[in-house]
Amino acid sequence: MDTSTALQFLLLPAGALGVAALANWRGWSAPLLLVMAGLAASYVPGVPDYSLDPHIVLLVFLPPMLYSAALDSSYLRLRDAARPVGLLAVGLVLATTVVVGFVAHAIVPDLPLAAAFALGAIIAPPDAVSAVAIGRRLGLPRRALTILVGESLFNDATALTAYRVAVGAMTGAAAGLLDIGGQFLLAAGLGIAIGLAIAYVAGVALRRLDDALIANGVSLLVPYAAYLAAEAVHASGVIAVVIVGIYLGHELSRTTYGTRLLSGAVWKVADLVLESIVFALIGLQLRPIIAGLNGERPGELAMYAIVLFLVVVLVRIAWVPPSTYLPRMLSKRVRAREPKTPSWQNVMLTSWAGMRGVVSLAAAFALPEQFPQRNLLLFLTFAIVVGTLIVHGLSFPWLIRRLGVSTARERYGDDLAEAGAQQAAAAAALARLEELTADGVLDVHEEVVEQLRARAERKALHAWERLGGGTGPEGEETPASVYRRLRREMLAAEREVFVRMRDERRIDDEVLHRVMQELDFEEATLERG
Repeated sequence: MDTSTALQFLLLPAGALGVAALANWRGWSAPLLLVMAGLAASYVPGVPDYSLDPHIVLLVFLPPMLYSAALDSSYLRLRDAARPVGLLAVGLVLATTVVVGFVAHAIVPDLPLAAAFALGAIIAPPDAVSAVAIGRRLGLPRRALTILVGESLFNDATALTAYRVAVGAMTGAAAGLLDIGGQFLLAAGLGIAIGLAIAYVAGVALRRLDDALIANGVSLLVPYAAYLAAEAVHASGVIAVVIVGIYLGHELSRTTYGTRLLSGAVWKVADLVLESIVFALIGLQLRPIIAGLNGERPGELAMYAIVLFLVVVLVRIAWVPPSTYLPRMLSKRVRAREPKTPSWQNVMLTSWAGMRGVVSLAAAFALPEQFPQRNLLLFLTFAIVVGTLIVHGLSFPWLIRRLGVSTARERYGDDLAEAGAQQAAAAAALARLEELTADGVLDVHEEVVEQLRARAERKALHAWERLGGGTGPEGEETPASVYRRLRREMLAAEREVFVRMRDERRIDDEVLHRVMQELDFEEATLERG
């Protein structure tokens, strides 16, 4: 590869990060803006063709993105939401595959039913990256977010299995229905087993590694190891990666503080880079896809795309409310396990969170070259992916505000629970301090003991003060708020001194980095308050 070609390919991540920065600065939907920028850039003279290689997407991009989402999820909340997640990740995906398949077979001339089912499987799995990001920013309730995250983690495995079956049926390699079901269960079961095995080994390694850099370096390799190990034995690599991520996310609290601090930064950067490139790539596919549609009538193409887009949207709207409320009406066990009835606002938001993503495009590009009407299926996939990103992406924030959903009660409950936990932890810390200093067990100066005691008491007091929003009964600043404000000003003054002394060559850069890191850790603790 010569220098000019390398520079051309460098433009993709650089441009994608620039667009993502603009979206974050303006408070816009980054995935939507990236897709639109890619669409516009695909027709700019001189912009190279970026062909979407499905193998690269499924191997390079998908494992770390799934792993990061799983790492950031809650095993306990996902376990509590297993029923609705399963109904969406398995039931809705299969229902969408079947309905889209029959409709596509009916409206597209000469499209075999198996090929139509392949299209249904391709566009069945939503990608909740954008919806979850918007929901977190605008305060979508926690259970609704958990369901969307759980759906996006597991639906790809269902869709890719259905896709392989449909493609196999089209190419004559399909088995019977019972064999297909058995293969799916075997692939899922092996994926879970491999994921748990790798998660256990990785968990032991991460707990024993004191070097945060090495630990996070190992963490970067884990999703690829899980995916490749599962795919090597024809198991579900997607499920293996998700299982590893959920397990290690649950166990992360048992690693060192340095590993945890660095892990958050590492995966935030990885998510930003990978997601920016992926959504920009979606937009950049327009020109090569259109080029493959020689002889197709634009009016017919638009009609096919609009009809199938509406089918995809309406199937989700028709599926979510019954799957939410009917099991509760028919089963006492479900009512006992889930005593709180989901609000109609949350159900409506879940029904509308159907944005598709790069997995659908990767599956479409992976269709064999001789597959019936392959170029048409590519175009329809692209149109539906972009259509859902535009329609849902633009309307989802408005819908959240319009329905007036709020997490105020959840936040208050969290603050109250944290205050109680901080009080108990402070009591345990003070009791341990008394044990260590009683009867001369440790020879410690009384001033040191008083400082430690005051720090523990201040943490507990601050947690209770947060319940009042950081103000006292008369609206005045609480002592903890005053402390944080003044300490931030002091830290800023300290930084100025250290930087000036470095510039005057009175201290070395190594010294500056060390003291700045100490100040940064302290300010991070203050910012949490």
